[in-house]
Amino acid sequence: MAKKDANMKEVSYRFSLFTKHWNVPAEELGPFVAGLGFDGVEVPVRPGFEITPDNVTEELPRATKELAKSGIEIFSVAGPADEPTIAASGEAGIPIVRVMVPIPEDAGYLETVDAARRDYERLVPSLEKHNVAIGVQNHRGRFIANAGELLHILKDFDPKHVCAVWDAAHEAIAGTDQPEFAIEMLAPYLRMVNLKNAFWIRHNGPEAEDVEWVSYWTSGRQGMASWPRVAEALGQRAWRGIICLTPEYMDHASLNRLIQEDFAYARKLFA
Repeated sequence: MAKKDANMKEVSYRFSLFTKHWNVPAEELGPFVAGLGFDGVEVPVRPGFEITPDNVTEELPRATKELAKSGIEIFSVAGPADEPTIAASGEAGIPIVRVMVPIPEDAGYLETVDAARRDYERLVPSLEKHNVAIGVQNHRGRFIANAGELLHILKDFDPKHVCAVWDAAHEAIAGTDQPEFAIEMLAPYLRMVNLKNAFWIRHNGPEAEDVEWVSYWTSGRQGMASWPRVAEALGQRAWRGIICLTPEYMDHASLNRLIQEDFAYARKLFA
């Protein structure tokens, strides 16, 4: 739903913040995120965080209510696609459980795709019952890494059950520099877009026998993913969904400054 900002200008996108770097109770998180200006959050459901797979049934609905006191919604959770997480998300009114699909060292790509599809098919009755979707995100490396690979998993699923969470940075550093094509492919399934940025740097010197490259996580303007092209491509399709900033910075000490700068940049692009 469109809303109006302080200047009464209609805003068509809603902005979320992935909060894994701010592992604090909901009572602290809500005012902090609201102060930044976000509409909502993605919260991790992982061991070592405030909400874990062991306490998700009680803590996820509680956190939802606490964050609502600051006007903050939980748009998605980053956690396991299992019955307890799906049920707790449904009770709390959270529409998406975001997952990634790793490719095990002892398995191949096609085998992994088939296994993931079977897992999600088994969960469809629960997803329907609780009005929750599994959001599958691409991730570079030994993961389902780009839009084309996501389609192999998503094909024939109803996006209200299994949808796409497209990560522009992972698409770019996985080798795809055409965000327009990725968005075109995923459009029927796309419910959330992740924004961060990165580029490759050489890890060893030119005298090394084998070159090694590592990803360097940086601010939104500086990486291989073109946020302006992403915004333009989504706008041309009149796509309206959640834009989730998922901050990863090598300069972690500047986390709060960088996320504020990136959020201002994103709001300008998606205005």
